[in-house]
Amino acid sequence: MGGDREGLKAAARAAVLDALADAGLEPERPDEGSFVVRLPGEHKLWTTCSLVVGDHTLSLNAFVARRPDENHEGVYRWLLERNTRLGSLAFALDRLGDVYLVGRLPLAQITPAVVDQLLGEAVAASDSSFDQLLELGFASAIRREWEWRTARGESLANLAAFRHLIERTPGAHDESSDEAPK
Repeated sequence: MGGDREGLKAAARAAVLDALADAGLEPERPDEGSFVVRLPGEHKLWTTCSLVVGDHTLSLNAFVARRPDENHEGVYRWLLERNTRLGSLAFALDRLGDVYLVGRLPLAQITPAVVDQLLGEAVAASDSSFDQLLELGFASAIRREWEWRTARGESLANLAAFRHLIERTPGAHDESSDEAPK
């Protein structure tokens, strides 16, 4: 039985390495069964993803966002509702309240195609959720950052997705005719 387990672990490690190589990703290797990669996105620049080959499963953990500053109930409700539409992964919180994507599959199911699918799901879920999570859990910080940048003539380019938060803030300066710097 132990030989079968070691064979499954070795096959899973090889499948992870093959999938990462095919994707052009160079993993960090904290230990023999662990792989850490940064997956590029559009809304979230990078999603750091950890794959760990354990005794019985391959686990995936991907950092999505830090603990929300506000509206915790709204953020957590949105995450739980979103979980019903995810495939092999689910949103979860760590002990600090930071948001992660997590998943676990049996080693016998692990192939390069399965690893590629998991990584694709992770980056898609993280990237497509990022702006909504920021809006729900960090709206006040976004408004403060917008005001700070505006007062100093700094670029608003990476805050453009949140312009609507500024425009509907009572007493906010009407900048609807101003273009966000490119």
